[in-house]
Amino acid sequence: MSGDAEMASQILDQIRSVFVPSASNPAIDVLVTEISRAAAASSRIFVHGVGREGLMLRALCMRLYHLGLPAHPVGDVTTPPASSGDLLIASAGPGGFSTVDAICRVARSAGARVVVITAQPESGSEARRCADAVAYLPARTMADEEEDERGSDAPRGVKLPMGSLYEGAMFVLFEMLVLKLSDVLGLTPAQLRFRHTNLE
Repeated sequence: MSGDAEMASQILDQIRSVFVPSASNPAIDVLVTEISRAAAASSRIFVHGVGREGLMLRALCMRLYHLGLPAHPVGDVTTPPASSGDLLIASAGPGGFSTVDAICRVARSAGARVVVITAQPESGSEARRCADAVAYLPARTMADEEEDERGSDAPRGVKLPMGSLYEGAMFVLFEMLVLKLSDVLGLTPAQLRFRHTNLE
């Protein structure tokens, strides 16, 4: 195997390890349940995250739109107000961020349901306290890496920097989510493609 192929294989193995079955509430089940509930109620879905977590959520938001769901990234100029019955999906990999905490608080006070995706479900952050449901994604984040750097006997090999493992796992999680939601909503790939922009 070439050096690049070996590196890619190690990265994919790291992401794959995040999805080893666990006993409690896999993130995919939480998200399918919450989004299906919002779809059945014709509720709006909002997504929010910071940095690369936010980029992954924006990618999900695009696919939710392709599924025919009214989905909006928080902060866009066309994003409507959240109200009772709506759904906010927010990510706080290391447990909490001040802006994510604030957005979760505002959504909750508006009557929206809040789902927090995180690698730290026991976090005491405001986002976690506002959450109606938690989607646990057990991947290393920047916070974990700081602890790892203090001394570890783990084999070196390829190690994704900062929060890249969490963010890569988010992308894979969201692709699996879209496939499952397509089945739940009874949609074909052609129906998703029909909603893709032609302004490219």
